[in-house]
Amino acid sequence: MYYNADLHVHLGRTKNGKPVKITASPSLTVENIFEKCIEKGIDIVGIADCAVPEILEELDDLAKNDVLKQLDGGGLIYKEKIVLQLVCEIEVGGELNGSPHLLCFLKDIESMRAFSNILSKYISNINLSTQKCRLNSVEILKIAKDFDGFVVPAHVFTPYKSYYGSTTDRLSYIFEEYYDEVFAVELGLSSDTYLADMLSELSYKVFLSNSDAHSLQKIGREFNVFDLSCPNFESIKMMLKSRSGIIRNYGLNPALGKYHRTFCLDCCKISNTNPPIHKCAYCNSENVVFGVLDRIYEIKDQKMSHPTFRPEYIYQIPLEFIPGIGSITMKKLFNEVGSEIYILHEAPFEQLKECIGEKLAKNIIDARYGNIKVKAGGGGIYGKII
Repeated sequence: MYYNADLHVHLGRTKNGKPVKITASPSLTVENIFEKCIEKGIDIVGIADCAVPEILEELDDLAKNDVLKQLDGGGLIYKEKIVLQLVCEIEVGGELNGSPHLLCFLKDIESMRAFSNILSKYISNINLSTQKCRLNSVEILKIAKDFDGFVVPAHVFTPYKSYYGSTTDRLSYIFEEYYDEVFAVELGLSSDTYLADMLSELSYKVFLSNSDAHSLQKIGREFNVFDLSCPNFESIKMMLKSRSGIIRNYGLNPALGKYHRTFCLDCCKISNTNPPIHKCAYCNSENVVFGVLDRIYEIKDQKMSHPTFRPEYIYQIPLEFIPGIGSITMKKLFNEVGSEIYILHEAPFEQLKECIGEKLAKNIIDARYGNIKVKAGGGGIYGKII
């Protein structure tokens, strides 16, 4: 059976209003995330802040009230509708260079609680998300593995807080003999399959396209389609390990990402010439934020070459990026047409036209089939449809 999965969504607050992810919206609570996933068309969600003790208490309470039910093989299901995978994003502070982010996937509440207790010895404040951990990547991987968990390098190319962006030229240098224990990497919004497959060491890694949502609306802006007999933890782990059952990746055109091209911090212009660009082409400044495209071209060691198991990567333009589609229009679409994923990829033109008129319906169809032009983003500024 096919499932839409977004395995990297953040929490803004606990149900009691305590902050979890400082940079995330306060509306990102556990139950709000589940309800938004229904609206978006996401079947499996990974909440990336599950090592926070108060969040674990919330999940326990929901389980005791049968709102959440434990699945055989790991994971929990919300109201028989949305499957939760327990994830902890960590800022790795023990590497020689950089502070990359690492996603740690655990099977159940008990395993995540034990994992959290160990991490709390190496993290100053376990009650906040993505805190710096005084361990290196291999040490964290070993701890996760002790609980039958696994790890996935997060937004692996972004200029800040990632492996290729700020830590190393090769993941294998970091994980060494444990490199085969890294089954997948998360691409991030500013890259895609075509770019990542310019690195030969990734030729047998699964690519995950997740939203890294810091607000409810961002959930599902990137997602994966999995073919699973059961949407539980063990099935997902086996799928990643065997590199089978990954049906499609859906993600932004990477030019829409916030860090796609090199950005000048002095004149605030985004490069548009052939990569890699290390200094501003407009004012010659070297005070720049290096772009993802530029970084990949700097470290690539082959022309783009897809392995046979690599699925199709489909560019998705979320509704919020499409001209003329505001919050009121989105609400009308969700109420009358269906989930955002259905609207973006399946809803017939006539159904959209009847709901929101010909002009806006055409904008959605144009976005679906790539009949648009994109101005690249960089330096923390999203790209734009023009």
